[in-house]
Amino acid sequence: METANDVTRMRTVGGNLTLDYLNTRSGPPVGAPDDDVLLSYDDVLAWARHVDLLADQEVTRLLRRARKDPDGAHVAYQRALAVREHLDELFRTVAAGGRPASQRLAWLRDTTAEALAHAQLAPGHDRFGWHWTADQDLARPLWPIVHAAADLLTNGPLDRIKACAGCRFLFIDESKNRSRRWCSMEDCGTAEKIRRYVSRRAATHTRTAR
Repeated sequence: METANDVTRMRTVGGNLTLDYLNTRSGPPVGAPDDDVLLSYDDVLAWARHVDLLADQEVTRLLRRARKDPDGAHVAYQRALAVREHLDELFRTVAAGGRPASQRLAWLRDTTAEALAHAQLAPGHDRFGWHWTADQDLARPLWPIVHAAADLLTNGPLDRIKACAGCRFLFIDESKNRSRRWCSMEDCGTAEKIRRYVSRRAATHTRTAR
């Protein structure tokens, strides 16, 4: 689906569904976000389709439902933002080496239980897994995101969750020596290399001019 807002402009570099959802906002490493791709309920659906969280048929059904119930769609959108805020605070604390507040953990427990009430256990290739029922509940995109958050928190790897040194993105460091600093070399890593190059050139120019 297409919206006036480009929901694909944020890279999916988190290495986990929940972290990619948190990375729908961008900005400096410290301070408030300065960009957000989720500006409406339609954007939530478009992003969910972009990351293969929803199939085309599900998006069509939910769009139809949202058109019939704009107030419900607004409530679902506000909830999507609230879920993101809760999860962002939780995993940003983990990335900093801290322990999430008990209230955050209780919220995740309760929200995960609600999400699983809409899921079914079904056989997969070599194990059973959760499959989300294809009903028209406008909160449908949030269920797998919340479940992925609980799974990441309980199964880890928590010690590999990091915050980018160049922006506010969170990611799982999958490098062998756990030395990754950037959400991606193409963005923040390249920007840092350019900054260092300019700084070295300026220092060299200053020394030569003396």
